[in-house]
Amino acid sequence: MFERIREDISCILERDPAARSRLEVITCYPGLHAILIHRMAHRLWAGGWYWLGRFISHLGRILTGIEIHPGATLGRRVFIDHGHGVVIGETAEVGDECTIYQGVTLGGTKLYKGEKRHPTLGQGVVVGAGAQVLGGFTVGDGARIGSNAVVVKPVPAGATAVGNPARIIEHRDNQDNTAARARPFVDPQQPIAPPPLSTQDLTGCCNEGQLDTRPLQEMLSNNGKGGPQANAAGRAASTQSNGAPNAMSSARTSGTSYSTSTDTQESKQSQAQNQTDTDSGFSAYAVDSSDTDPLVKVVQELIEHAARQDARITQLCQAIESLGKKIEQPENGSLDTERLNKLVE
Repeated sequence: MFERIREDISCILERDPAARSRLEVITCYPGLHAILIHRMAHRLWAGGWYWLGRFISHLGRILTGIEIHPGATLGRRVFIDHGHGVVIGETAEVGDECTIYQGVTLGGTKLYKGEKRHPTLGQGVVVGAGAQVLGGFTVGDGARIGSNAVVVKPVPAGATAVGNPARIIEHRDNQDNTAARARPFVDPQQPIAPPPLSTQDLTGCCNEGQLDTRPLQEMLSNNGKGGPQANAAGRAASTQSNGAPNAMSSARTSGTSYSTSTDTQESKQSQAQNQTDTDSGFSAYAVDSSDTDPLVKVVQELIEHAARQDARITQLCQAIESLGKKIEQPENGSLDTERLNKLVE
């Protein structure tokens, strides 16, 4: 028993940078208290003392704010960080080395007694804050579940699940192939050869009445932090190519400026900020601010896709104008990035 307590204390010191001493962990970590109380309640439950086991579990909930059913099975070196609002159901199984953050629910979707209603977490699983894992399925070894995700189906080993409903966006079992799978950023100013089009196909396909570029402009400008400088850069690039401010060129330049400057700054900051977490295998709240953050990857892919579509639209409009069809610019076509940045601040 004392050996397992020492393991629990050591794993907290390893995974939580805020933990400074064993005394602090023993006295100030409700997650540790909840696990110790659960072990006592679980032994009573397994021995047939159901009411007493449930009552001790209830006292633990009052003291720690963490509800662990005495029938649940917890492995070794499980770390419940912060812990308030965590709920672990009766038939749930938590493997060794798992990390669970506050607000997590390991719940069930069935009401039948005697069945496996709650999830099974493999070894080394990290469940982010506020995540809901619902159902009697298995989350594979080394998987990560993002904050506020709602997982209702099995998660493969080494995978990352995010969103509501959760979707699998990354497998970490092939780290060497990550660079090969990643798509490089496409420069929207680089010419893209359009497919062969006839005059009939081009007539009206990019009519300003049918082409609404405002959602694209808003998305690119909201993600850019260049403010007036990005807006001025967009107007300069547009003036060189067309002789007058062009809304789509401004949005494209703003997106490119954002990608170039932000990638450089984030790469330097994240290396120093996450060095300790990387060495210990700890990732706060299941995701981090580096390029390994699955949410950052999703946003980056969306921006790249929008930039490619914007470049393609520009090529189509140029092809139409070369055929003699003049495309009128909207009255409020210029992109005011300063105003948009103030709206999202």
